[in-house]
Amino acid sequence: MSNFITNALLQSRNPLLTFRRFRGKINIQRPRQPHYERARVLEIIKPYYKKPEFNAPCIDAQQMKQSKTLDNPYETIIAREARNWFEHSKLVALLHVNSIRQEDMFKMQVALHRHNISVKVYGKSIMRKAVADTKFEAIMPLFEAKTAIIFSPEAQKIKQVLSVLRKSPQLILMGGIVEGRLLSRNEFMAYATMPDLTTVRAQFAAVLESAGGKIVADLQCHQSQLVNMLDAYAKNDSQTDKSRTVSVADEEIGS
Repeated sequence: MSNFITNALLQSRNPLLTFRRFRGKINIQRPRQPHYERARVLEIIKPYYKKPEFNAPCIDAQQMKQSKTLDNPYETIIAREARNWFEHSKLVALLHVNSIRQEDMFKMQVALHRHNISVKVYGKSIMRKAVADTKFEAIMPLFEAKTAIIFSPEAQKIKQVLSVLRKSPQLILMGGIVEGRLLSRNEFMAYATMPDLTTVRAQFAAVLESAGGKIVADLQCHQSQLVNMLDAYAKNDSQTDKSRTVSVADEEIGS
């Protein structure tokens, strides 16, 4: 009885659904005309294209020239920020960026950030606005390809920069700016081998002191020689007098 109730009365049946297109197959070659209201809307929003002239280029040269002359406020703000980085950084390194994973790039940025060194990447148009009519305008040819810039407020961090770049072969050092002076790659690496300013000052002070001591010694050379000669002559005379006194005493004792 329970099986009869379960199988016959309580069993649910799912309806069978069949999807069909409205009014059969759609004719693609001769489509149905839209409703009047829809046809009005389609006519209003229909795009209008200017008929191109015969043998006209794909992009109008005049429009291209106007697009280049348009001022982009956002690029102006970023260019002002880039110029501020150049003016207030004592160490700037220019790197050519080859194919590199973003994960490796992030690790390099973190390693430099630990030494208070920042890494920036700007486009060519932004750099043109940033360095135009400045002493840094000579670096513009380096931005024909993708270029990263390293900024540091201390010029002594050059050794840390080179040590981090050795672990990232995808980044190639092209040159740099140290204390406002543009350096090539070889000059940049030679600058890293030089001692710091404090050590150089101490060495220079030692050289000046040694030169002054040598001058004083040369000026006192003749006087010192004369004193030594007189001292030796006086000692020789005193020894001669003593020997004479001893000989006279011996003669008196013998007599």
